[in-house]
Amino acid sequence: MRAMARDDVDAVLAIEQAAQRFPWTRGNFSDALASNYVCCVDEEGGEIRGYAVMMPAADEAELLNIGVAVAQQRKGLGRAMLGEMLENARGRNMRRVFLEVRPSNAAAIALYRSAGFKEIGVRRGYYRNAGGSEDALMMACELVGGENG
Repeated sequence: MRAMARDDVDAVLAIEQAAQRFPWTRGNFSDALASNYVCCVDEEGGEIRGYAVMMPAADEAELLNIGVAVAQQRKGLGRAMLGEMLENARGRNMRRVFLEVRPSNAAAIALYRSAGFKEIGVRRGYYRNAGGSEDALMMACELVGGENG
């Protein structure tokens, strides 16, 4: 993975729009870059295959978005990118990483659990969906005291 550049936003946005029912906007990605969030892309052969955005704050971070191109899904790329983002957080001396995930996204929940994330709460009506809104599972991964905390 490498740092995301402004020139990458079109490719990242195309992946986001193809993979998400309610995607981030160009402005969301541009704001993340302008705010100096940890924005990374996975690139192979000149093609961006995935991306991740993490917001550091004091000694904690929040994984805001992680996405993999539809053609690259179910090949371990998401797991590898998640691992690199956790290592990045460890390298910044973060104590824990938080994230929110749709309860309907069973594959993502399984991935996060396998990486050491544990459910810590629910945010009611956090996500938009076709029926109006969907709750978010809040998860956290402790980074101190061992591989996953």
